[in-house]
Amino acid sequence: MSKILEVCVDSLASARAARKGGAHRLELCSALAVGGLTPYAELLRQIKREGDLPVRCLMRPRAGDFLYTAEEIDLLCSQIRTLAQAGADGFVIGALTPEGDLDEPVMERLLAACGHKPATLHRCIDVSRDPVAVYRQAAALGLDTVLTSGGAASCTAGVETLARLLALREETKGPEVLIGAGVNAGVIARLRAELPGARAFHMSGKTLLESGMRFRREGVPMGLPGLDEWHIQQTDAGAVFQARKALDAEEMALGEK
Repeated sequence: MSKILEVCVDSLASARAARKGGAHRLELCSALAVGGLTPYAELLRQIKREGDLPVRCLMRPRAGDFLYTAEEIDLLCSQIRTLAQAGADGFVIGALTPEGDLDEPVMERLLAACGHKPATLHRCIDVSRDPVAVYRQAAALGLDTVLTSGGAASCTAGVETLARLLALREETKGPEVLIGAGVNAGVIARLRAELPGARAFHMSGKTLLESGMRFRREGVPMGLPGLDEWHIQQTDAGAVFQARKALDAEEMALGEK
């Protein structure tokens, strides 16, 4: 299977930067600062008008855990159908039971809403009781990708579990293991050396841009206290380019021989 560099974006500017840097695919969300929420259909249409880069939409109705109410599940299914009509190429979904297992009945509903579009299991696996068991469940449900840090705060801290998942992928011909959380060019180079078969990576490549506001009223947060209102997170094309270069390094070396 081909290598994948997926870039998570929550704005048109970030999508442009990811495309310029050489991303293979976008994960589109809103509110990346809280881990990502369901994106707006209008933003998806803007991005799709500018190019044919595949876009998978993150489906998450709120911040917090992945234990959803019946109303939230209904909302997710409705949002999936709306985004599919707006041009989504696939979806990023996930739901857990109170015990930390993959909620298969909910997943079946979400997949039914996705129709024939491909689906990724998102990082709910990283807060599940048994990531290996959840990977097997995802495979049985027909998801083609699992986004994971190996059950750790960062992918470099989750190497042991990532190795088990990559081995399981090879053994069962299961879903692609899309490695995320803290990914950059250096991490890609390191993990490709440490983990045979690591070939799919997920990053945001964020940088902080200074606000254009000259007048700034301090001490009036728009969200959680401590959040900086005067810097904007945006994907950096250079960071994506370097990550793509690290991912392609082996192929380039083989081509020179």
